Amino acid sequence: MTSAARRLAETAEQIIPGGVNSATRRIAAPWSWKSAHGATITDLDGNDYIDYHAAFGAILLGHTNERVNAAVSKAITDIDLVGLGTTELEVEAAQLIVDAIPSAEMTISTMSGSEATFQAVRLARGATHRPFILKFQGCFHGSYDAIARNVISPAERAWQRDPNSSGILDDAVDHTLIAEFNDLASVEELFASHPEQIAAVILEPVPHNVGAVIPDQSFLEGLREITRRDGSLLIFDEVITGFRHALGGYQELCGVMPDLTTFGKSMGNGFPVAGLAGTREVMSNFTPAGGTVMLAGTFNGNAASMAAAIATITALQDPEVDFYGHVRRLGDRMRSGLQEITDDLGVPAQMAGIGSVFVAYFLEGEVKGYRDLLRNNDEAQLTFHRRMIDQGSFMYPMALKRNHISLAHTEQHVDETLSQAQQVLGEMAREGLFRTAAAEPVRA
Repeated sequence: MTSAARRLAETAEQIIPGGVNSATRRIAAPWSWKSAHGATITDLDGNDYIDYHAAFGAILLGHTNERVNAAVSKAITDIDLVGLGTTELEVEAAQLIVDAIPSAEMTISTMSGSEATFQAVRLARGATHRPFILKFQGCFHGSYDAIARNVISPAERAWQRDPNSSGILDDAVDHTLIAEFNDLASVEELFASHPEQIAAVILEPVPHNVGAVIPDQSFLEGLREITRRDGSLLIFDEVITGFRHALGGYQELCGVMPDLTTFGKSMGNGFPVAGLAGTREVMSNFTPAGGTVMLAGTFNGNAASMAAAIATITALQDPEVDFYGHVRRLGDRMRSGLQEITDDLGVPAQMAGIGSVFVAYFLEGEVKGYRDLLRNNDEAQLTFHRRMIDQGSFMYPMALKRNHISLAHTEQHVDETLSQAQQVLGEMAREGLFRTAAAEPVRA
């Protein structure tokens, strides 16, 4: 930790709980940042890092993108916050979203992904008049009470009662059911034990909060069949997958249409904006449309957020920008390069990911669900990320976390990172930090 970072951290801790405004920011060194441009972030002492964290994936086009910043600057010059009626920016953003997301007929704006999933869960319960929500072990859907449970659980609490926080009412925890990802039998079992009581199934179609677990097509199609049969809603939480993997989200790639879709994180390239889209029938249950489910939020649809969303989405649509082609090429280059390094070293590792996301799991065998992730060598993954930061490639220093490539990254960035990884992984192998296949799992 640098002297400047230490001084700022000590000051922050006196006036902000733990010195940070979100718990996940207080991990490893108390990082203090001075600037961010393109693919580079710079700390308070002037040290540069290639940024693969990307604010948990919120950065698609690169930090402080000129196109987005110019749009926001114009918007806030013309109008700030009125809080009544609507604006042209809100309507334009909504039309772009409805046109982009295959299942969307109507949409609302929120300020964060947590707010979007909160609205989705409340809307599902209000529309179906049912109490239970079904989620999957390892998926994260925000910090509010209804589904703040069972994300990165230790083996003894996985699929059991594992709330993310104290202060949550027992009823809120117990009205959320936990199944295993890519395991339709576990879903059928919960539907059988709670007949006509499950309002919705919510999932990250790719569980990026535990890296990148790729869904079986039959699993997603099975969820759609089960929910339709039972009269439940299917919610895709595309806060991370949305706009990053395809303009229409993962549903565009898999062809399975949910009833509701949450999105955010990257749609404004770092500005606070998110939302919820769905069928006209379900979305009409919100109070502005004459329904009974409250929709409120003074900052929803504010000019700066809408301008950022419009600029980002139009950039993603621009064939001259070629966002998806660019990040997919670099993502493939990074994943194949890392796999080649670990294979050459004899390190048990699997490079996972899709498009712009890459993850280095340190385990043998395929990853289909959370059970498989219990075999991951968490300590090795954490050490790898920490040492890569020391080399100048910033990867979130926590096990099971993903890395992101933006439009601002180049082949040179990827090659530099692969060179660093060759050195780091070689040192780790020589130090004996990778267990053999017969060794016990770290968490189990």
